[in-house]
Amino acid sequence: MGEILRALGEAARLIAQLDPNLVSIVALSLEVSLAAVVIATIVGLPVGAVIGVARFPGRQTMIAVLNGLMGLPPVVVGLLVYLLLSRAGPLGSFGLLFTPAAMIIAQSVLVTPIIAALSRQVIEDAWREYEEQLRSLGASPAVSAVTLIWDTRFSMVTIVLAGFGRAAAEVGAVIIVGGNIDGVTRVMTTAIALETSKGDLPLALGLGIILVSLVLAVNMAAYWVKETAQRRYG
Repeated sequence: MGEILRALGEAARLIAQLDPNLVSIVALSLEVSLAAVVIATIVGLPVGAVIGVARFPGRQTMIAVLNGLMGLPPVVVGLLVYLLLSRAGPLGSFGLLFTPAAMIIAQSVLVTPIIAALSRQVIEDAWREYEEQLRSLGASPAVSAVTLIWDTRFSMVTIVLAGFGRAAAEVGAVIIVGGNIDGVTRVMTTAIALETSKGDLPLALGLGIILVSLVLAVNMAAYWVKETAQRRYG
């Protein structure tokens, strides 16, 4: 017990003194996760909105596939991205493997279905409410989708925050495609796994405290956005 308390005290000291190694790991984690969520949002929101509004053959199958992709095993995604980016893969010539870019790609693949599937459900619910009004105004499916994204923007923000929380907590895929290289591709989750196995509990605990705090902050922000929307629009 005494050893754990000493490790916690050292972890608190590392955080308070802004240890350069800890700061660089946290900064890279945020950079990778934010970039992945931006890409996933740019792709996922329009896809979810269009599927929520449009009616076409195979739509239910597409929805089922999209919902299924929300549960993609991270290690499988990591393996697939690794094969794509390896020297023998179709994208090997770009030299992206074991770089932050590879981790961004892997996280984007994981988060995009989540954002697309959740936004599709929100947009579809809004479409049921406003369909007649939008059709009477002569709005095309694309215009309707954009209109509903704006109308449900608070829910969209919550969905994006959920995607960020998923990306920030990811370890399986990023350790495969990033290689957990010190000073290059080492992020919070992979560093925690490595430092724990090495017995460096202070750094692992410090990163764990920051990661948990980040996830809690994201969830609190999502809750605040939801409550604000309910108070403002009922």
